[in-house]
Amino acid sequence: MKHLFLTCIALSLLSTVAIAQQSLEYQKPSQEILELVDVERAPFVTMDSKKQTLVYFYTSMYKSIEAVSETELKIAGQRINPKINARSKISYITKIQVQKNRTGAIQDVKGLPANLQLAHYSWSPNDCFMAFGNVVSNGVELWVLNMETLEAKKISDAVLNANLGTPFSWYPNSEALLVRTLPANKKGFIDITSAVPNGPSVLVSDGTVGQNRTYPDLLKSKDDEENFRTMARSELYRIDLNGSKSLWKQAGLHKGISFSPDGEYVILSTIEEPFSYLVPWSSFAEKTVVYDKTGKLIQEIDNRPASDNLPKGFMSTHKYKRAVSWRDDKPATLIYVLALDGGDPENKVDYRDEVFSMEAPFKPGTEKSLLKTQQRFSGIEWGKEDLAIAYDYWYNTRNMKTYVFNPSNPSAAPVILWDRNYQDRYTEPGDFQSTKNQFNRDVLLLDGYTAYLIGDGFTPEGQFPFVDQINLKTKAKKTLYRSKYTDKLESISAILDVKKGELLVNIQAPTQYPNYYLRKIGSKAEPVQVTQFKNPFAKLAGISKEVITYKREDGLELTATLYLPAGYDKAKKEKLPMVMWAYPQEFKDKSSAGQNTTNPNEFIYPYYGSPIYWVMKGYAILDDAAFPIVGEGDEEPNDTFIEQLVSNAKAAIDAVDKLGYIDRTRVAVGGHSYGAFMTANLLTHSDLFAAGIARSGAYNRTLTPFGFQGEERNYWEAKEVYDKMSPFNYADKMKTPMLLIHGADDNNSGTFPIQSERYFQALKGFGAPVRYVVLPKESHGYEAKESILHLLWEQDQWLEQHVKQKK
Repeated sequence: MKHLFLTCIALSLLSTVAIAQQSLEYQKPSQEILELVDVERAPFVTMDSKKQTLVYFYTSMYKSIEAVSETELKIAGQRINPKINARSKISYITKIQVQKNRTGAIQDVKGLPANLQLAHYSWSPNDCFMAFGNVVSNGVELWVLNMETLEAKKISDAVLNANLGTPFSWYPNSEALLVRTLPANKKGFIDITSAVPNGPSVLVSDGTVGQNRTYPDLLKSKDDEENFRTMARSELYRIDLNGSKSLWKQAGLHKGISFSPDGEYVILSTIEEPFSYLVPWSSFAEKTVVYDKTGKLIQEIDNRPASDNLPKGFMSTHKYKRAVSWRDDKPATLIYVLALDGGDPENKVDYRDEVFSMEAPFKPGTEKSLLKTQQRFSGIEWGKEDLAIAYDYWYNTRNMKTYVFNPSNPSAAPVILWDRNYQDRYTEPGDFQSTKNQFNRDVLLLDGYTAYLIGDGFTPEGQFPFVDQINLKTKAKKTLYRSKYTDKLESISAILDVKKGELLVNIQAPTQYPNYYLRKIGSKAEPVQVTQFKNPFAKLAGISKEVITYKREDGLELTATLYLPAGYDKAKKEKLPMVMWAYPQEFKDKSSAGQNTTNPNEFIYPYYGSPIYWVMKGYAILDDAAFPIVGEGDEEPNDTFIEQLVSNAKAAIDAVDKLGYIDRTRVAVGGHSYGAFMTANLLTHSDLFAAGIARSGAYNRTLTPFGFQGEERNYWEAKEVYDKMSPFNYADKMKTPMLLIHGADDNNSGTFPIQSERYFQALKGFGAPVRYVVLPKESHGYEAKESILHLLWEQDQWLEQHVKQKK
């Protein structure tokens, strides 16, 4: 009888769950929203190195659910379409147009396939050609576009192996490409779902500490390993522009290809076995070898094991050679970096990394030290024989150093040009500009020792992008141009001619679609418009947009962008419902956290993840509300995550309420990913909101035990923090209506669908008003038009019921 009684209880519970389920077909949102979603997307633009020729790429706004549902193989942290041997769910370019000489006529390209599906493209080093892959039913073809004649032609059949990214690299002379192709004897993939296993999979720990984050789609079996070999294996062919080809390297697990500036040598990296079951393929064991341009072996540079047992922390790395590359201002000089702290950030050393160079033929023992960096090396911009710029950084302090050094005299100590907090946007010096050298490689744009910088120009008074020049010997700076717009946003895209003061800029306003213009420094004439993109969101004309500033209770200044419906009377102040959307960000100092980096003059661009649609339905929208989480000194930001989260939210609502525009009892909060995590915590730990929308989030931090987002500590080091930050642990306290949404195939680290599944079960178990929507075939971001329209319908219904019509 006891067993029968328990069985009846179980059946009763199952019956209750079944009653709660709904089987829906895809729905569409209301007309006000639909008119902003179903629009024709303007093309995006790529330019040659001189910014003379513009190529317009047209893409579809969304994919179909059929396209998103195509066969997908999930393997080693990668998702591919085995029918075409390329990454799955690629967004294809379906039309190309070209505009020469910036202001010339826009012309169609001749010879393109009738059903163009362009994936991967690359300008030739001399800018005379563009190579691209065209996806057909059985694979990826290689095509080349002649920029002079504007004719495109196919130079290979559908044999490209695009499973590991762009499958071709240009020879430096622009006369041929080195191409990863499928082996002639390519095997088929094993169907894991039907394959009969021949034994268990076993993972063993040998006592070495290795704390890896929660990666998706890792190898799990010998069948997975065999499928990975099939996926990654390729032959390398030289393919000339006329389509003739010759074998360059036999089949192998070829990964990275890099030509020396003079074209005489090639760095080739290959994936090595054994494969790891703990990390994605990008961290598998790797061999790096230099060959000559004919494929003859010159020298093995490195052979490292998988990076699956690194020391703890964001600043950890392996102890082998890394960042192996070419010096751009030399014909064939190899560069690499070694960690001086063994890759362990806990080790106390004067210098973290050392940069070495090797000249051909790259014999061991011929390497020379170029410089040492105090923090973790992050890159070099080459200039000339005696001038280069190097960077290092340290996440824990948010510090970045910029060095000027002399590569021809390593004994001369590098000079620190800037030593700054990289989260401090007000002091950003800008980015160094580049030009092509005799090898068609990007090097610093220099006039003697004078370099040039383009900066975003954020200041306490607003955003004013600039062009500066700096003498790298004296550090003397001079501003050549600073935008003066207060009603528009002018972004500086490139310096076209330093001597003539010609700039390429992009100008936009809230209802003025971004377009490119030619500007002459010092000229009183208006800039000359280059592109003619039309505003596809004209229906948003008339809505009010402003950036508001306010303070939270500890005095930290915050910002958010406030949208009000068209025709809203700010004097009458009708009390509107409001939707607030945000995403938390960690900082190590309040000064940086309180800076205003939101420009009210940015174009209003609604997209599927945006809350802006609801301004058309009578809501006030508070978008991109600042949610800094600050931990100064020895305190980590997450030590007071919940307290700061609630304080940020209260300050935002108080600010808009003080303006008199909203009914604070009818406010919703929403977010995606870490913003969803934020939403669940706010609904759990405050009574500020009428409802919430949480998309593709994580809710139980014990399922990400070796760190998440900006948190370096593991669960066992910070149990209280992990537990307190997990809304799952407080499911019995959460009583505010929440809409949970998740892609069924989410492959983002830490936000596996089980996060929402288990959270929903916990909330339902305690009677919380929650709705859980699973979007079939979707990953962390959503792609199918059917999914996106249904998502907007779900959100619209939820807000209408729990916010707008709340009694």
